[in-house]
Amino acid sequence: MRITFYRDKCIGCNYCVEAWPERWQMSKRDGKCVLVGGKKKGRVHRAEVGEHEREFNERAAAACPVGIIRIDD
Repeated sequence: MRITFYRDKCIGCNYCVEAWPERWQMSKRDGKCVLVGGKKKGRVHRAEVGEHEREFNERAAAACPVGIIRIDD
């Protein structure tokens, strides 16, 4: 499963962190979320994660008010 996160559009609402703090954290530097274990390529951050995280990351994606988290198989 792959998580794609468009960090430059993050508004720092913290909903993803509340949904799954093991994968999402708030940056003290700029107040935006960080995809833990994600690799940056251009403006996009991606992480390959196990299926056991699906429910939590889908919850994080659904809670994001700006829709910048994608979950793909």
